[in-house]
Amino acid sequence: MYNTTRITGLASGIDTEEMIQSMMRAERVKVDKVEQDRQVLLWRQEMYNDLNKSFANFILKSRKNFGLTSIGYNGTFRTNSYQNLNWVKKATSSNESAATVSSTSKAVDGSYDVEVRQLAEGVTMASGNDIKDIFDENGKLKEEYQGLKFTIKDGTKVKDEEGKEKDVGFVIDLSNKDDITMNDVVKAINSAKAKVYNGQQISDEEIKNLTDEQKKDVKELSANVRASYDHSIGRFFIQTTNTGKDAKLQITTDSDEAGTNGKSFIDALNLQYKTEDKDNPYGQYKANAGEIPGRDAVINFNGANDITSPSNHITINGITMDLKSQGKFTVNVGTDVDEAYDKVKEFIDDYNELVEMTNKLLGEDQYRSYKPLTADEKKAMEKEDIKLWEEKAKSGLLRSDDIISKTMQNTRSSIYKGFETKDDFSGKYRLITDIGISTEKFARGSAGGRLVIDEDKFKRALAEDPDEVMKMLFKESEFVSEDKNGKKIKKYEGGGFVARIHDNLMLGMEEVITKSGTAGEPDLYRNVKGSILLDFIAGSQTGRGSISLIEKDVLDYNKRIDDLNVMLFKKENHYYEKFAAMEKAISRMNQQSAWMTQQFTR
Repeated sequence: MYNTTRITGLASGIDTEEMIQSMMRAERVKVDKVEQDRQVLLWRQEMYNDLNKSFANFILKSRKNFGLTSIGYNGTFRTNSYQNLNWVKKATSSNESAATVSSTSKAVDGSYDVEVRQLAEGVTMASGNDIKDIFDENGKLKEEYQGLKFTIKDGTKVKDEEGKEKDVGFVIDLSNKDDITMNDVVKAINSAKAKVYNGQQISDEEIKNLTDEQKKDVKELSANVRASYDHSIGRFFIQTTNTGKDAKLQITTDSDEAGTNGKSFIDALNLQYKTEDKDNPYGQYKANAGEIPGRDAVINFNGANDITSPSNHITINGITMDLKSQGKFTVNVGTDVDEAYDKVKEFIDDYNELVEMTNKLLGEDQYRSYKPLTADEKKAMEKEDIKLWEEKAKSGLLRSDDIISKTMQNTRSSIYKGFETKDDFSGKYRLITDIGISTEKFARGSAGGRLVIDEDKFKRALAEDPDEVMKMLFKESEFVSEDKNGKKIKKYEGGGFVARIHDNLMLGMEEVITKSGTAGEPDLYRNVKGSILLDFIAGSQTGRGSISLIEKDVLDYNKRIDDLNVMLFKKENHYYEKFAAMEKAISRMNQQSAWMTQQFTR
């Protein structure tokens, strides 16, 4: 910004522009100093945020690798108990044609005899013969089968206010549609829905009489059936998607006299269903006949006979069996010490990378003579030189940082706290060192804190008492928000080795977020802990809202810089005004001198 009237040294011969700019350069040192302080703050914020992201990604990665979290069908994270981890125990089936098996950490090592006596089945019906004769030459259903309406019951039930169960009927209504094809029928069955209100099935007409508030309580149920038609062989198929004795299939119709033609159509399909009768394995289904039930799976498990399940996916005592066919097999369960060691070793390696990263930040040399470069200084330097300079300037900005130091110290000390009997730890192991995990020996030049694992000791402990070792590693912590005296604190108690590391890192992350913000990635931190941003957003104690302490300081610096620039602008204009006045005065003196000279020379 410039004054519109700036007179250079025409009268005086002085380079006023250079003189003023030289004076202003001295004045701009104040602005440069504040801008440098702001840049240091921004660099420190960037380093905080990078570290926090590393903490978050470490926690998310280890949870995923251990199976402590899984992603639900809607994309949300679900927490798994350490007791349900499927890699701790290794289960094998002696006859995988009968069943494949897996196990969780709940499973007890040993051998189990299993017999699959019956598989779980749903209900399947299919046309017993080619039914192409029910179509006209255009592929439409013949006239006597048009105007269809029938109801399918698949075992879905609702309970009324008295707790009585009632069957839900899924109405297939094509009575108002002309030129019906088999594709129309299949589509209508596969998209069939029923509405329920207050424990009663309700029609669309009845829904119209409900209030807007009542309509919010109307639930929509989908039919658990799938239909198909194969044009090449002329066969219709319909089956339940559920298995077990509670899966049923029944097709009912109104009287043909009512003009629905539903019964004629269903009977024309010549549906056959599987029966228990060895002499007549397939029965013929007619409209309005009784319901056809599915079958439960039946197994004998290690002396426990006649165990039933509506599904062929059965879990007993931590052993999961996917039944394939009738037959006998043996399940062998043993602790997979190699898999467990590999996963814990990877966790420790990743943790040690964090330790090295934080140790570097906490012990990094500071170069106080290397200040952030000003704009003018950058113009005079090569790009590579700027990079090297800024590396020096950034070095040591988090040296001995309180938040990082406290976080890592609390993490280290929590690891070595004993596992008390009064909690859920009742085995012979009391310290994490008892199962082969310890801190590496001190080495000159090292800040320490790295963990090491004794492979033989760890595997031996896991083989001897897998339940206790898993507790020591993965038991969930209990969050405590105040101490015995009611003083507000944040800590976790009673957790295992992995949980303690995660919990202390999360407490540190909360402090870093308060200090430097989220770097535009709040979802990353919510995935780590859903409530981690509550205090930051609320800002109840500071009244700052969702702005970090560093961001607040940066805003203050910005205001100071703006104020200083206004002051410099005014001062620069003042200098130009003074020099302009001087030039005018000299010009007048020059004019007077010339006049006097003229007078004396006449």
